[in-house]
Amino acid sequence: MIRINKEKALKLLKESSIYELGEEADKIRQRLHPEGIVTFIVDRNINYTNVCINKCKFCAFWRPKEHSEAYVLSYKELAKKIEETIQNGGTQILLQGGVHPELGLDFYLEMLRFIKSNFKIHVHGFSPPEINFLSKKEGLSIRDILLKLKEAGLGSIPGGGAEILSDRVREIQSPNKIKTSEWLNVMREAHRLGMKTSATMMFGSVDTDEDIIEHLHAIRTLQDETEGFTAFIPWSFQPGNTELKREQPELMPAGAVKYLRVLSLSRIYLDNFKNIQVSWVTQGIKIAQVGLRFGANDFGSTMLEENVVRAAGVSYRVTLDEIVNAIRSAGFKPAQRDTCYNILRYFDEN
Repeated sequence: MIRINKEKALKLLKESSIYELGEEADKIRQRLHPEGIVTFIVDRNINYTNVCINKCKFCAFWRPKEHSEAYVLSYKELAKKIEETIQNGGTQILLQGGVHPELGLDFYLEMLRFIKSNFKIHVHGFSPPEINFLSKKEGLSIRDILLKLKEAGLGSIPGGGAEILSDRVREIQSPNKIKTSEWLNVMREAHRLGMKTSATMMFGSVDTDEDIIEHLHAIRTLQDETEGFTAFIPWSFQPGNTELKREQPELMPAGAVKYLRVLSLSRIYLDNFKNIQVSWVTQGIKIAQVGLRFGANDFGSTMLEENVVRAAGVSYRVTLDEIVNAIRSAGFKPAQRDTCYNILRYFDEN
């Protein structure tokens, strides 16, 4: 397969029909995953705090530390959430928070040690903005912060905080947040330490098609260098209850057609990513199901808890059985996986 460049990708996104994009993406998916298996993970998103100094305009979840709704989870609350996850067959927690100005490295290390000493579960946690903040707060390099977190039990890193890797967009919607180069650097250092990470993209706010291509190119380039990304997850901006929506009332969430176009182009452009994940959290289970024919091979997570998108007024919920049935009725074989895409369990018809 001949690798396409940014100019070709932009032309495809702007001019190709959704059917052409979908057909090409599905061919690539079939070549990479000829066995027809679609995977998912059983996990829970745990937000240990909603306090955040970044104050991103696209986020309805964050609170200032003096707000009546501001919180930091106690170990008792954390343990209860993890116990429920394990009881439901969960193998991973996605542990993320806002960037709390008063929480230093010791807080994170102690939290990790508490989790790992009490539970047998993979911790997929602390996205680049959190790690970059700790580096600055503690006066340590990104590498040193990651080494300490890894030693305490951090298993892998989610792709949060990427949104769109275009500093033009970031300056508008999240001027206090880390820049593109800083996000990429955290991921590069993690990969060099042998830690796997995912990559995400939130599109449909103030970004253009050109910005989307720049994002895809940035992560493809880093993947060429490190091969550390396990998967890519594009999802659409949800404007409800956000400052960005108040500033720009005309903003509307990206619809199914735009989502499927971006999803299929992601499969076509990211030729060094084996796994592309649908986002039922923002699109609902039916469009996620369609996405399996537009290049995706992973259904994401059962997500026993999700708070950030819900804060924006979108609250799709699906059960394990609904995911299995959606995969099966789309013509695929459902399988539960772990964080690194190792198959843990197949679901037979009977």
